[in-house]
Amino acid sequence: MNRSDFYYDLPQELIAQTPSERRDASRLMLLDKKSGEIEHRHFYDLPEYLHKGDCLVMNDSRVLPARLFGKRITGGAVEVLLLRDRGEGVWECLTRPGRKTKAGTKLVFGNDELSALVIDEIEGGNRLIKFEYSGIFLETLERLGRVPLPPYIHEELKDAERYQTVYSREIGSAAAPTAGLHFTTELLDVLKDKGVRLSYVTLHVGLGTFRPVKAERIEDHEMHAEYCIIPPETVKEVNSAKEEGRRVIAVGTTSCRTLESRANEDGTVTEYSGFTNAFIYPGYRFKCIDALITNFHLPESTLIMLVSALAGRENILNAYEEAIKERYRFFSFGDAMFIH
Repeated sequence: MNRSDFYYDLPQELIAQTPSERRDASRLMLLDKKSGEIEHRHFYDLPEYLHKGDCLVMNDSRVLPARLFGKRITGGAVEVLLLRDRGEGVWECLTRPGRKTKAGTKLVFGNDELSALVIDEIEGGNRLIKFEYSGIFLETLERLGRVPLPPYIHEELKDAERYQTVYSREIGSAAAPTAGLHFTTELLDVLKDKGVRLSYVTLHVGLGTFRPVKAERIEDHEMHAEYCIIPPETVKEVNSAKEEGRRVIAVGTTSCRTLESRANEDGTVTEYSGFTNAFIYPGYRFKCIDALITNFHLPESTLIMLVSALAGRENILNAYEEAIKERYRFFSFGDAMFIH
């Protein structure tokens, strides 16, 4: 298939720049993956569509406050975005301005409580930077860093917690698993009271999630690798659901990719801790998940290809056309879709 098969024309004003006033007040489109039938509701109506015994799997990754503003020892401002922990205080980073952060450049942040040395430039223009600090690095980041927002969001975020899910706990993402942003603790309690089984995986979202597909044939696209964990308690819940014929519903494409990358032919999953570069596009046969809660994705992105694999390309493009007509809000702070 071609990249252009997944293009749609989105008016810029429909790209949500700020979160909705209430998390669960966002709109919810229900899409029947077989018939293509569409229904319009709100996210707080979700409990009506989940059943007792459904296994709801969420990504509990928490966004790292990975955007640091500092200066070079020799003078001049610098911005550093932490991408991946390489161990022993060394991080793979994006820097700006890149031409002023060559190997050997010394950096400082805050009131000199965090210093760093650019030790290498690697393929793709990223930098390896070694940080020097006292105490716990993540606590230092919480004080000095800011949560990075996607490149299509231009408004400042007043409350950084609105770019975190209410169940986030494992720090490590460069971007939020945004399908989960619609849940409130009260809504989760309603689901639990109804008998919905809540489970968690971890996938640390990398900035590669925003990397465009450049290959014309989508099969030629090389997917970025991201670190994920399927803990034993989630394996138990998911496998029990599959064996008993209950639905497994992934919250977000990250949870979906995590489960599918370790799914057996019978739909059960295995415990896992490591990287996945699973690329799901039409023609893929889903083994584990039965339904998906997701946001509306960028044209020609790997994410719109994934949802097209689940619901069919024509159904998805028709649903997106309907969403545009109905003035849904798109992307990270936008509205949601339940593909069932």
